Amino acid sequence: MKRALKIVVTGPFGAGKTAFIQTISQIDVVSTERRITRRAPAGKEETTVALDYGRVTLGRTTLSLFGTPGQKRFDFMWEILSKEMDGFVMLVDSTETRTFREAKRLIRLFSRYNSVPYVVVANKQDLTGAASPTALRRALNLDSKVTVVPCIATRKREVRSALQALVQLIP
Repeated sequence: MKRALKIVVTGPFGAGKTAFIQTISQIDVVSTERRITRRAPAGKEETTVALDYGRVTLGRTTLSLFGTPGQKRFDFMWEILSKEMDGFVMLVDSTETRTFREAKRLIRLFSRYNSVPYVVVANKQDLTGAASPTALRRALNLDSKVTVVPCIATRKREVRSALQALVQLIP
């Protein structure tokens, strides 16, 4: 039996949400990236202003991936994108400890929008100073039942593994 799932990919600004979706999508990604007009991290010239949309089939499951904007000024899109979601990916830049508090807040918020399974993805594991999944679990004060997956969002195999971990949690 084939099934279709709506997955929201969210996380703090600069966590790698757009790259995560672009890496795995089997269709051209619909992206609403626009030039950043406010101060941003070095090397980041664009930001998502509404959503990113991609799609991938894993086995007999088709995932529609909806990436949220990371900037607070576009937070009105978060609840809209969360409608009828089957699960979510909390993507965290594991090198940016200053964003961990925001990730904790987003986990609570998205869990309130819709009580669905989620995984935390510790992105940028290839960079110096990246918090390990264990350290990230501690920093976010996550229950031992929450799945934390190490990842590099530009590596298809790792993105696929993160999504498969989430799909296994969805009834």
